Amino acid sequence: MNAFFADHARLAEGWRRDVLLEWDDGGTLVRVAPDSAPPAGVERAKGPVVPGMPNLHSHAFQRAMAGLTEYRASVADTFWSWRDLMYRFAARIGPESLADIAHWLYIEMLKAGYTSVCEFHYVHHAPDGAPYANRAELAERVVDAAERAGIGITMLPVLYEYSGFNKSAPREDQRRFLNTPDTLLALIDALARARPENGARRYGVAPHSLRAVGGESLAAVLEGLDARFDHAPVHIHVAEQVAEVEACVAATGHRPVEWLLERFNVDERWCLVHATHVDAHECARLAASGAVAGLCLTTEANLGDGVFPSRDYLDAGGRIGIGSDSHVGVDWRSELRLLEYGQRLCRRQRNVLASPTQSRPADRLFDAALDGGAHATGRPVGALAQGKRADWLVLDDAHPGIGGHARDTWLSSAVFCEHGETPIRDVFVSGRKVIDARRHAQEDEALTRYRAALRDLLG
Repeated sequence: MNAFFADHARLAEGWRRDVLLEWDDGGTLVRVAPDSAPPAGVERAKGPVVPGMPNLHSHAFQRAMAGLTEYRASVADTFWSWRDLMYRFAARIGPESLADIAHWLYIEMLKAGYTSVCEFHYVHHAPDGAPYANRAELAERVVDAAERAGIGITMLPVLYEYSGFNKSAPREDQRRFLNTPDTLLALIDALARARPENGARRYGVAPHSLRAVGGESLAAVLEGLDARFDHAPVHIHVAEQVAEVEACVAATGHRPVEWLLERFNVDERWCLVHATHVDAHECARLAASGAVAGLCLTTEANLGDGVFPSRDYLDAGGRIGIGSDSHVGVDWRSELRLLEYGQRLCRRQRNVLASPTQSRPADRLFDAALDGGAHATGRPVGALAQGKRADWLVLDDAHPGIGGHARDTWLSSAVFCEHGETPIRDVFVSGRKVIDARRHAQEDEALTRYRAALRDLLG
């Protein structure tokens, strides 16, 4: 029997006792039964069980950059000076190095409790900008890395055309990213033929940003996507930087989020990544749209982006999810912690993101990130319920932040207490144990290959 038993598990209605989980051979839950007796011979969790967390924004190759840009590159060091360094690094990535970086990164994600990832993939071509003989070469390497590691993936090939608003000519160091709507859709077709969608794999599209994609091209790629996949996810960078907002106003007369909401049917299939600099009107309209605000707190803090108005947005019913983006941190607990702490620092209050129905911010933010992350993946994840993927985490009963605590504080301890090793002991994806006692079966080999790739890139 595909079954697992938990003395405590967090379901949609909250913590429940004696929960039996059963799933089919495809990795989908067919039964979630609280108040059950443990069947003989069924594995029993060594601590409380919670749903696996989706990671809604990843640039896999940037994992190898972590720590390399932490020096002042200009008198006013900003996102834009960091971007120049990132482009130089991206120019060195090849198929083998990308595969090894992504494989190691996805193992790190699993160890941290991410069971799904949305890969915002924009390094498409050879260093000289020419397509590979297999147009989907680099995307296939990333998809294969996810399959080897055992993490669910939503692959989002990126449309990138221009260096700025008003269809500014692309820079020389952006040539690896460039596609037209037609060539990007051809890449997606090649990828989907070679690696068809399945229970652990979904495809969507990522228009990079309004500065990099024209309105006509955005409409064309969405039309092409809809002809290929049903209600596939659409992710876009938007309003991350004040300079970006100002340039959008100068070019279009509108702020970026306002422009999108006026011209496109922005709904729950959309993920607006960052959306940091929204005004009160945009915040309310975005919340009402059902779209996901994709928040990447460790990266946004690292780049000095700013602080998203999360309390107003959540109180308006807005949907959020979290991502590790540039991978200076790979831990959903850090993202949720920083989301709350940013509000505390701005407002000089505590427990800012609690709500009238959830007095503990960790509970509210965990549930919100599961819901928003699931919508961003376009996959049935983010909950322990019939019809959802059999993805969950086992918290360690022996961990000092879990054992001895009442269950009402388990998530608060996991998110806000940074004491020693992670409280996440085991991780299951599609019903398969991919992390056992904090170890992945492939991690030694994957780390060796990652280090070799890093030596080659830095050499």
